[in-house]
Amino acid sequence: MLDPKLIRQNTEKVKQNTMERGVKSEVVDEWLKVDSKRTEVLKQIEEFNKQKNDIAEMLKDPAKRTPELIKKGKDLKNKVEKLEPEFEKANSKWIDLLMQIPNLHFDDVPKGKNDTENVTVKTWGEPTKFDFEPKDHVQLGEALGIIDFENGAKVTGSQFYYLKNDIVRLIYGLIQYGLNLFDEKGFTLVETPDMAKSRFYLGTGYAPRGDEAQTYTIEGEDLGLIATAEVTMAGYHADEIIDEKELPKKFAAISHCFRKEAGAYGKYSKGLYRVHQFTKLEMFAYCRPEDSQKLHEEFLGIEEEILQALKIPYRVLEMCSGDLGGMAAKKYDLEAWMPGRNDYGEVTSTSNCTDYQSRNLNIRYRKSNGEVDFLHMLNGTAIVMSRFPLAILENYQQKDGTIKVPEVLVPFVGKEYLGKS
Repeated sequence: MLDPKLIRQNTEKVKQNTMERGVKSEVVDEWLKVDSKRTEVLKQIEEFNKQKNDIAEMLKDPAKRTPELIKKGKDLKNKVEKLEPEFEKANSKWIDLLMQIPNLHFDDVPKGKNDTENVTVKTWGEPTKFDFEPKDHVQLGEALGIIDFENGAKVTGSQFYYLKNDIVRLIYGLIQYGLNLFDEKGFTLVETPDMAKSRFYLGTGYAPRGDEAQTYTIEGEDLGLIATAEVTMAGYHADEIIDEKELPKKFAAISHCFRKEAGAYGKYSKGLYRVHQFTKLEMFAYCRPEDSQKLHEEFLGIEEEILQALKIPYRVLEMCSGDLGGMAAKKYDLEAWMPGRNDYGEVTSTSNCTDYQSRNLNIRYRKSNGEVDFLHMLNGTAIVMSRFPLAILENYQQKDGTIKVPEVLVPFVGKEYLGKS
């Protein structure tokens, strides 16, 4: 959430940012009205409580213990009890509206309404060319017997799948390659729970209901299946104060990810591109505010390093204001070349969420001078075990239908071609 003081003191700036993020600015006006009402009721409660406490102190003296004073204390108690439900109602609305106001984007973020106005900032490599008619990953995977969508749909439903034989080796080869890479870079390696309490998936921006629903919730429990390890890593230090000397704290976290993917996504959603379950290696960091932009560029550089090591052509997009999502102040997507669609498709992203999530989850740091403030939090996809295999299958396909394994992965996969014994 945004700092309430920032909204009160910079209302027009927040309203402009809200509109640029695709949210109606009226939510800011409504929040200010509720904020005023909440503050008024809170002041009344505090004043009545102060008077009540003063009377309680006086009543300790038997000489001052009069019926009138006792009655006044009871009247004040009744007034507080009547106001408390009013405050709780206002506070609940206050929080709900505050969570609808998006983070302030950085000044250099391009302005735009939706993904059609995102900006290409870099392209690496040339689109893969073939001397034969290339196939998409679904055709390749089914022909080799390494991806089974039919039985996945039979057992679990659409957008689920089985992976078999060589592609399983590829998946775990990617994981091992990634773990080695981040171990060498000094990241803490983590395997996280696959479920989290609602406070954490809501606090990181994953909605359980509505047209953009992403979270599978557990009936009868305050739990949801996580959409990304960002959720569990953001919750890792909730309600803590971290010493400045410990920052930045950088993690490479692996988890299974579950997404409802509610809504229509068009013709590029088939196969492994948009599925309900996958495994992902995620970067996550806690840092000082003055370090977050530099760390964001570091995360972007690592994502590029991985795709370049795999020799998969890609482009870097900077998200425009209308396509950032509520949490991020700045975000990049990396899109790999996917011959099956003859176009690029997103495989990773990285976001600087500044102090927006840390305020939601009450995560602060103690400066060297003793002051305590909210820190910044960042996330970035390292390797996703659905879209990366998709890109590898399509870019490394051979005329005979086999798949050449990227050279950097051969030691981890244990063979040079998928589909050959």
